[in-house]
Amino acid sequence: MIKLGANTVLFGTHDLRTAMECIKRSGYDTAEISALPSMADHLPLDNWRSVAGEVRALVEELELPLTAIEVGNNAEDRLMLAFEAGAELGIPVINVGPSRPWDDPGGRAGLIDHLNAMAAKAEEFGVTLCMKAHVKTLMDSTPATLEFMEGVTSPAFGIDMDPSHIHRGGEVPKDALAQVVSRVRHVHIRDCVGRGPSPGSPEEQACGRGEIDLMGYCEVLVNAGWEGPVNLEIIGAKEYDLTHQAIIAAESYGYLNACMKAAGGR
Repeated sequence: MIKLGANTVLFGTHDLRTAMECIKRSGYDTAEISALPSMADHLPLDNWRSVAGEVRALVEELELPLTAIEVGNNAEDRLMLAFEAGAELGIPVINVGPSRPWDDPGGRAGLIDHLNAMAAKAEEFGVTLCMKAHVKTLMDSTPATLEFMEGVTSPAFGIDMDPSHIHRGGEVPKDALAQVVSRVRHVHIRDCVGRGPSPGSPEEQACGRGEIDLMGYCEVLVNAGWEGPVNLEIIGAKEYDLTHQAIIAAESYGYLNACMKAAGGR
C-alpha cells in the first residue's frame, strides 16, 4: 500500500506537535519534517539533537512515522547534519533541490560531481539523498532529470518527483513520471493553477483544485509497483491560521486517498 504523508512546512507558524497532530487528524499515514529555516524549521539542523527526544516521542505517541526530511539546500555542511539526523532518528530520505540556477558557471557536470560526492556520504549513513526538478535551475525538466539519473550512479541517490514543477515547465506530469519512475525514491505532491512561476496560492495547491491530472499521476505510480513515500508539500501558508492550514491538509488527503484507491494503490 502506498502511504500518504504531509510535510510540516504547511504549518510553518506552529510548533512540531501542532503540525504533526493536524497531519494525523487529517488522515495521513506518515509525515515529512521540514528543516527549512525561512519556512518551517521544525528540525533545526544546527541543533537537531536538542529536539531529537521530542521528535521520537511525537512519532511514537501519534503513531506517525517520519519518512523524509526536507532540507532544500544541497550544501555539504547542511547535508552532513541532515544525514546524521536522518540516521539517528530513523528518517530514510533527505530531500533537496538543485540549488543552482540554470546558468550556474559549473553547469550540470559540476552539480553531478557534487551529488556523487554527497550520495556517497549518504550511503555511509544508510539514508537516501533525493533531488527534484525545480523551475529555473540546472535540473528543470525531464530531459535534465534523465541526465542526472545517468550521471549520479550511487544507489543512495534518487529522484524526488514533484508534479507542480514539471507542470510549470510545460510538461505533462504523468508522462514525465513514467520516464523517471524507475529512479524515483520520494514524491512531493501538490496541485497547481497556471504555468507559474509560482505554484499558486495554498488553496490552488490543494490536491484536486488545480490543473494537474493527479489521478493519472497516481495510476503511473501504482502501475509501476512503486511503494515509496508520497508527501503533500504546500508552501506559502505560513501566515494562514491553523484552521485554514488544516482544511487544506484534510482536503488534499481526501482527494489523494480517493485517487490512490481508484488506482489500486490503497
